[in-house]
Amino acid sequence: MCDLIEPQPAEKISKMKKLRRTLSESFSRIALKKEDSNFDEICVTKMSTRNCPGMDSVIKPLDTIPEDKKVRVQRTQSTFDPFEKPATQVKRVHSENNACINFKSSSSGKESPKVRRHSSPSSPTSPKFGKADSYEKLEKLGEGSYATVYKGKSKVNGKLVALKVIRLQEEEGTPFTAIREASLLKGLKHANIVLLHDIIHTKETLTLVFEYVHTDLCQYMDKHPGGLHPDNVKLFLFQLLRGLSYIHQRYILHRDLKPQNLLISDTGELKLADFGLARAKSVPSHTYSNEVVTLWYRPPDVLLGSTEYSTCLDMWGVGCIFVEMIQGVAAFPGMKDIQDQLERIFLVLGTPNEDTWPGVYSLPHFKPERFTLYSSKNLRQAWNKLSYVNHAEDLASKLLQCFPKNRLSAPAALNHEYFSDLPPRLWELTDMSSVFTVPNVRLQPEVGESMRAFGKNNSYGKSLSNSKH
Repeated sequence: MCDLIEPQPAEKISKMKKLRRTLSESFSRIALKKEDSNFDEICVTKMSTRNCPGMDSVIKPLDTIPEDKKVRVQRTQSTFDPFEKPATQVKRVHSENNACINFKSSSSGKESPKVRRHSSPSSPTSPKFGKADSYEKLEKLGEGSYATVYKGKSKVNGKLVALKVIRLQEEEGTPFTAIREASLLKGLKHANIVLLHDIIHTKETLTLVFEYVHTDLCQYMDKHPGGLHPDNVKLFLFQLLRGLSYIHQRYILHRDLKPQNLLISDTGELKLADFGLARAKSVPSHTYSNEVVTLWYRPPDVLLGSTEYSTCLDMWGVGCIFVEMIQGVAAFPGMKDIQDQLERIFLVLGTPNEDTWPGVYSLPHFKPERFTLYSSKNLRQAWNKLSYVNHAEDLASKLLQCFPKNRLSAPAALNHEYFSDLPPRLWELTDMSSVFTVPNVRLQPEVGESMRAFGKNNSYGKSLSNSKH
């Protein structure tokens, strides 16, 4: 039932009429705020007009507003967007008691420029982020099984970018590796991890837009065969460990560490790239695929069929890359198959048994009769240049451990004595700060095939310096 309205005395009605008249005379309040702008905006705070017919007529036409009052005024609601419609149109905000009126300034006679979130205000067809036509392909950089990488240029800001164009199959949909790479990289912000700028999704392709970095560690080593300058090796390794420490603390494994996936900028900044095989590792551990990591950088536990691994998987790759940078050749360049790869590892580190590697006999692919029995050796016997740099052999030996749990972690490796001569400020940098922001930290000129930086010659390294990575 509706509530009944009781009749009101004539005296009370008279008072209400008087009140309405008073309210009408002081209907609008204008808060004035001067700003430099090409247009003016008037926001009027209306008081309640219920049961008051004709109240809208008290709003005076704009022409009657004095010239000295035609200035921009403060909005009554911060959520209101005045740029969605032409500037001459009345715009209502969420509250029914507010009305905002935009109009052109009589002094300038120009219409307000539309403010765009990602584009130039000069043209309605300006390029935007998230659009395929906002990037120009300049040249092809490489092609893989499911993606092609181009060097490109952004029409939004004019910067060079790398366009990873992933082909989509109608039957198969978007490759899970692309989804995983995009989702992981969106949350990773670090100076030593490649930056994902944009994602473009069309019916035929998924394009990941990355910052452009002109070379990678593989190309860098090919350009400077025979081993890199020891100071540069130290800086590259420090940056690699810094990036890995960042993702490992977030329970993310890269799972495909190799020189081709370590980008090098023109200033010497190293960036982890290609997170297609990366995986967010949950706690407690789950089982993962053992079809990860390029063969030369794959740890023996994975080669033997282990699927229960953690951050130690990436740390084996760090050890291999460390040796390769110093020696100038891959640490374990298997030429045939997994069996050959394991033989090369055991030749240096020794064939494992239950004493040196608890649980090795239970791994799916470990058959003791298949492998030659080797005893472990000092790493300098296999890679003599490790002995030319203080503490390099000790660090390499702690990374290249067959038993996964014995491998050094990324944070622990960063605190190894090998890095003791670097400036202490390197350990105090914020995530997005480059190591090259620290005074006196810079790359040294490479010496090519000669060994002047080490002070010795190495015919073994020189003869193999042209080996492909």
